[in-house]
Amino acid sequence: MSKKINVTVWNEYVHELKNEAVKKLYPNGMHNTIKEFLSTNEDLEIRTATLAEENHGLSDEVLENTDVMLWWGHMAHKKVSDEIVEKVHKRVLEGMGLIVLHSGHFSKIFQKLMGTNCSLKWREEAEKERLWNIEPNHPITQGIGEYIELPNAEMYGERFDIPTPDKLIFISWFEGGEVFRSGCVYERGHGKIFYFRPGHETYPIFYNPEIQKVITNATRWAAQSNRFIDNCPNSAPLEKLSDKNIDFGKAGVSQVS
Repeated sequence: MSKKINVTVWNEYVHELKNEAVKKLYPNGMHNTIKEFLSTNEDLEIRTATLAEENHGLSDEVLENTDVMLWWGHMAHKKVSDEIVEKVHKRVLEGMGLIVLHSGHFSKIFQKLMGTNCSLKWREEAEKERLWNIEPNHPITQGIGEYIELPNAEMYGERFDIPTPDKLIFISWFEGGEVFRSGCVYERGHGKIFYFRPGHETYPIFYNPEIQKVITNATRWAAQSNRFIDNCPNSAPLEKLSDKNIDFGKAGVSQVS
C-alpha cells in the first residue's frame, strides 16, 4: 500500500462558537465537517488544528508531518502568530501543499505567498452562484461537470487583488451580475497552492458533494512526493576545470597591481 497523504485542516473556529446560525450548520466546527468527508478516502490521513490551541495547533511536529494543509479563516486573521505564519510559509516553499478556502484569501499566509493585499468586492445576499469549470482536464476538476451551482452564496467580485494565477480553473458568476476568479492554482518554491472561493460559514457549502469532490481532488493534487530543504550550498564542480590564468583570482579580478 502506498504512503498515505498526511492532511491538516486548519480552521480559526470562531464563528461556530459565537454565531448561532453557524453553530447550527457546523456544530462541531467546519474543520471537523471537512475532516469527516476527507476521511472517507483511505489514502488520506486527516488531523485538525484551530486558532485557540497551543501554537494554533501547528507545532513543529505537526508541520513536519503535514503533506497538505487546508486553511479557513475570517474573523481572526490578525490573531494568527507571525511566527507560525513564517513556519507555514517555509513548509510551503519546501513542498507542502496549501489549499486556501473562501475568506482565507485575507489570511496572513495567503497574503505573504501572493505578495499582494488579496482584496475583493463582497456582498452577502444569499445569491445563486454558478461556478464554471474552465479546465475540465485539470486533476482538481476530475468528476466535476460543466459547472457547479450553489443556490445560496456570499458574492465575491472582481477586482481580486492577486497575481495572475499559474492556472485559472474556476470562474464564478453570481445572480447579482458579478464574476470572480474562484479557483486559482499557484506554485511557490516547491509547494502547490490552490485558492478555492466557496465556503461561507452561514451556508451549508461544505456539505455539497461537488464541493467536497473538488477539495478532495485538490488535496491529492497538492501533495508532493519529495521535500526540499531550503539551503544554498557551495557546490564542487562535476567536471575537472581547466587551468586558469594565475593573474586572476576566483572572482575574475586581477591580482596584479
